[in-house]
Amino acid sequence: MTRPALIGDIGGTNARFALVTPDTFAPRDILSLPCADYPGLVEAVRDYLSRVGLSGEGALREACLAFACPIRDDRVKMTNNPWTFSRKAVQQTLGLSLFKAINDFTAQALGVPHVASTDRVEVQRGEAVPHAARLVIGPGTGLGVAGLFPGRHAWIPLPTEGGHVTFAPTDEREQNLLRHFRNRYGRVSVERILCGQGLLDLYLAHCSLKGAPPRYASAAEVTQAAAGGDGVARDTLLRFLKILGDVSGDAALTLGARGGVTLCGGILPRLLEWLPESRFLEAFTAKGRMSAYTRAIPVQVVTTPWTGLLGAAEALHNPEVE
Repeated sequence: MTRPALIGDIGGTNARFALVTPDTFAPRDILSLPCADYPGLVEAVRDYLSRVGLSGEGALREACLAFACPIRDDRVKMTNNPWTFSRKAVQQTLGLSLFKAINDFTAQALGVPHVASTDRVEVQRGEAVPHAARLVIGPGTGLGVAGLFPGRHAWIPLPTEGGHVTFAPTDEREQNLLRHFRNRYGRVSVERILCGQGLLDLYLAHCSLKGAPPRYASAAEVTQAAAGGDGVARDTLLRFLKILGDVSGDAALTLGARGGVTLCGGILPRLLEWLPESRFLEAFTAKGRMSAYTRAIPVQVVTTPWTGLLGAAEALHNPEVE
């Protein structure tokens, strides 16, 4: 009998685990466990395995887990929860013959080729160029930016820190926004704006510029208020998407992403109805002499919440991922 492999996508708040049959990509027995309920990774994994009936010795031999933190050496320290562990020690303690730990946005990127067509929403039709790089970009807790390249034998992930490039305003309103953010933060990266906290900060900046008292205290409240007709909240969402278009188009040019651009993460699926009303595509394609280049690139939004798990399944036996 073929043993299942463990895959996971672990953030600061929740650890999402699933099982996958080796050489396939469809996760099953998906459970999301609160990280705060466990002192560490091993305890969370063991509880998950017990819940899905795989607690016996030797029942699990392979695992690939994605973490919302930098992955460099043997020691892994989570950014937004207290878990810290040795990769070698986890492998030994769990009795694994193969254990891979990868960055969570690397997993997002690797999962994109395995997302079903029913879980993709077309933003710009375009035409993907075979054997060209792809861009994966997603605002969430931060702004993830990664590339994918179709190697001869497997997808090659191209991790980046593209969320930390400098914000470049393109009109007078954004010049004023830049001054507001610079007074607060000094240097202003695009991630300062294009993330969950950034959406709230962008709303507060709009309130300041318009002389309006702030009425909302979270990104979710701003989004809900925009849907209810609040003018400042509406302007905030539309500006957020316009700036995302600017940044995505710039990143596509930098990477040479003629294979396509995929938008993912927790925020964009909630803003799908706003995309047609926004200037996202105008900003994405308005690249001067290179506008024809960006107009030809297909752009999609991924709506499935399991993209990171799909990427962990891809990474498990991908020789390009250590």
